[in-house]
Amino acid sequence: MIQFTTRLKKEVDAKIEQIECSEVSMITKSLEASRVLLEAFNQLKAFFLSYNFKDEDEEILFFKEVKPRLGSHLIYYRKVYNFEMNRPAGIDKQREYLCELLNDINKYNNKRLDFIRYYRSGSSRLDTIYFLRNKPDMEQYLETFNYEFDSNFSTNCDFKVAKILANDMLSAYLMHEMELLNDNGLKIGSFGFPATKLTWKGTKVELQEQIISWDSAGIFGDVPLTQLYSYIQNVFNIQLDSNLSRSFSELKIRVSPTPFLDKLKDTLLRRMGRK
Repeated sequence: MIQFTTRLKKEVDAKIEQIECSEVSMITKSLEASRVLLEAFNQLKAFFLSYNFKDEDEEILFFKEVKPRLGSHLIYYRKVYNFEMNRPAGIDKQREYLCELLNDINKYNNKRLDFIRYYRSGSSRLDTIYFLRNKPDMEQYLETFNYEFDSNFSTNCDFKVAKILANDMLSAYLMHEMELLNDNGLKIGSFGFPATKLTWKGTKVELQEQIISWDSAGIFGDVPLTQLYSYIQNVFNIQLDSNLSRSFSELKIRVSPTPFLDKLKDTLLRRMGRK
């Protein structure tokens, strides 16, 4: 199972990155990403139907981690598509719309706080009830659409995990959009940015190297590279090349692939007296 799901994830990640790096609207990106993820989800289900789990632990892993991770991205991109399609005109109306969506996410999470705490704590005490098929529910908050699910391909909580993870990504996206509306370079943002923005004094290539290294290490979780790219440009008051694919290709072909990161390491070691 791990071999198939790892390969599938790698293929999906590559396609999504290519979509995110394309110079098209967010509506187009989210629609194309949704199609890629739906196809991948169907592949996962086809594999599942022909596969027998080795034991309960493997079944729990599938429904607690594998299926929700893929499903969360499908939910996220569909939500982004719907958001962008229904985005109203005018800054004030957009702020109001964003606040409504963020409030909806908070309401959803507040009704499921016990489970969210359980999942995020890393506990496994109730996994056999939450993530094995055909188990009775725990009489927590009941999802009204559970009866629509394929009981052979669903458990009590795998969709709940996917929705929670999707909400995390969607909240980050919506907060970023709110930040763009609120911060015109003069206003203090919700993250406490100074009224006068900090300005990046290094080269653009150095900042691109830094951003891509952050994304490669997953420092900011599942935030898309394009969103991180836009956010950092806003924070450091700089305009970078919008073609991320080209920027990354240029980094790869350099004789020394990471000169800026190497310089940071050297200067830190010297400051520590270790070099």
